[in-house]
Amino acid sequence: MKENNPKSGATKPAGSPFDMPKTATPQTLHQFAENGAAQVKASYEKMSAATAEASNLIHNSYTTATKGAVEYNAKLIEIACANANAAFDYAREVNGVKSPAQFLEVTTEHARKRFGVFSEQAKELAALAQKVASEATEPLKAGVTKAFQGHVS
Repeated sequence: MKENNPKSGATKPAGSPFDMPKTATPQTLHQFAENGAAQVKASYEKMSAATAEASNLIHNSYTTATKGAVEYNAKLIEIACANANAAFDYAREVNGVKSPAQFLEVTTEHARKRFGVFSEQAKELAALAQKVASEATEPLKAGVTKAFQGHVS
């Protein structure tokens, strides 16, 4: 049996395998659209959660770095005060010198002491800088580790 197509005048066999039921097409498209919308919504929620977590990690890292910078600056001020006091003590001692030999003795002793103090101060500052850097990056390391564990498992 054949159907006539009034526009083209052509006929096609009835029951062709390419014929789609007229009620199934809107239902299929509707389901496809709903599935797509659900996937987009789920992806958006995942990205939103990941963005919030990343923002929180950066905030925590920044806060830790700021506290570390304050601690480091306080240590620098403490060292500067100690060095200024030592310079005034040296000036006072040099002011009381009576001979070139005594001047040489006072200067040598001061230089020896200050070299030891400067070495200790440099070690303290380096250790503090390393501690601050480690503490500031720890939240980021933990977040990256957590993120990769979430994708691996």
